[in-house]
Amino acid sequence: MSSYAFWNNKGGVGKSFLCFVAASEYAHLYPDTDVYVIDLCPQANVSETLLGGYLKSPKALNSLSRKTPRATVAGYLEARLNSPFRMIPDVSPYVCEPKEFNPQIPENLRLICGDNLLEIISEAIRQTSQLQIPIDAWKQVLSWIRDLTVALRTHSGERDTLFLIDCNPSFAVYTQLGLVAAEGVVVPFTADDSSRRAIENVVALLYGISDPNTAPYARISFAKRAKDEGLSVPKLHTFVSNRVTVYEGKAASAFIAVNKIIKKTMDDIHQKNRHIFANPKDLPSQSFIEIPDYHSACVVAATTGTPLHKLKPGPKKIGDERVQLNPEPLQRYRDALEEFVNCL
Repeated sequence: MSSYAFWNNKGGVGKSFLCFVAASEYAHLYPDTDVYVIDLCPQANVSETLLGGYLKSPKALNSLSRKTPRATVAGYLEARLNSPFRMIPDVSPYVCEPKEFNPQIPENLRLICGDNLLEIISEAIRQTSQLQIPIDAWKQVLSWIRDLTVALRTHSGERDTLFLIDCNPSFAVYTQLGLVAAEGVVVPFTADDSSRRAIENVVALLYGISDPNTAPYARISFAKRAKDEGLSVPKLHTFVSNRVTVYEGKAASAFIAVNKIIKKTMDDIHQKNRHIFANPKDLPSQSFIEIPDYHSACVVAATTGTPLHKLKPGPKKIGDERVQLNPEPLQRYRDALEEFVNCL
């Protein structure tokens, strides 16, 4: 696969940070591949990190949004609203190179920046998709971000490409655009029951597979319309158990217990619905990856926009606070995230 959406129907599970890690580490490991990050979250968290972190990114974000056209994903979608059923051949005005703002980022990493305008124009996008003419308006509009990936592949010429799409937790129309553009879905979660319910929602919203209580809504679901109109949707690829509490080198028993429940839930779904998984022959529980909680490393990386491969142990200064990164937990964190990146 060459395109992945990072999505869970629950916020606060670390999807934007995992997208940042995946993009920066993959670009570092494979310099001959153009890695594109498409930020479809109005909060633009992954864009903030790539552009230098929380302290430096506001200036970069402002400069990109003030360009004409806006050098953001909302700028691209505005252009599509003006010409809904015709592809844009030159998408270069909407692409930025994070390295220009954050020298720590590999030069082969490109960003289609997030934008809070995305939330404002979402209703216009939704209404455009409901037009009666052409008869396939919904399918064409839902393919706008997929069209963007096609144009970006052309932009990269003979170079390999990888697309990482950061999606908002809601199932808004811009989230649907991002999911349709992906081949695989990476589902980050935390070990709690709300995450289990959110993953069940992922399956229900994307594939129309749900319990009897919601079955009456299946006939008007996104999944049914996508099937009826021949619009392909991505497969479930990897499940990332994020921020696992570790005690004496092992996951805490409470996390293990909840992880088992979530794994069993997905394995039970797999029994009757193998077609929704990227690796249908394998139990989903075999593609679960555990990322230990290392809050200090996460804060340093996100605040300063430092990729994992450039994060060194030792004392760090974040604003007026001193943060210590110890070698052993940092290496454990690196190893787990490296395993995740190697799955892509």
